[in-house]
Amino acid sequence: MVNVKILLGKRIRELRKKRNLTQEQLAELIGIEIPSLSNIENGKNYPNSETIDKIARGLQVQIFEIYMFEHLEEFNREEMLRQLINMVENDFNLLKIIYKIAFNLKKTN
Repeated sequence: MVNVKILLGKRIRELRKKRNLTQEQLAELIGIEIPSLSNIENGKNYPNSETIDKIARGLQVQIFEIYMFEHLEEFNREEMLRQLINMVENDFNLLKIIYKIAFNLKKTN
């Protein structure tokens, strides 16, 4: 299961981009530091209720809309590739295992 902080951050980023706002613009609009907003969007920090309220107002959405991130939980091709690349970049043994599995599956199909 995906971390709620990560999903919340992705949702905030998604809503911000729909409003054609940069991180800098939204941060200024709601009165928080740019690194704070960045950390929220990257899932590093979970905003308190006051900040959630500010974000909702800045994005002109209801608070509940910020938590509507079910559609973000599904893996898409790009996300799966990104995660696989991240996993194997630093673990050659894992890369070999995945390669052997993929190679053998491809031979049988």
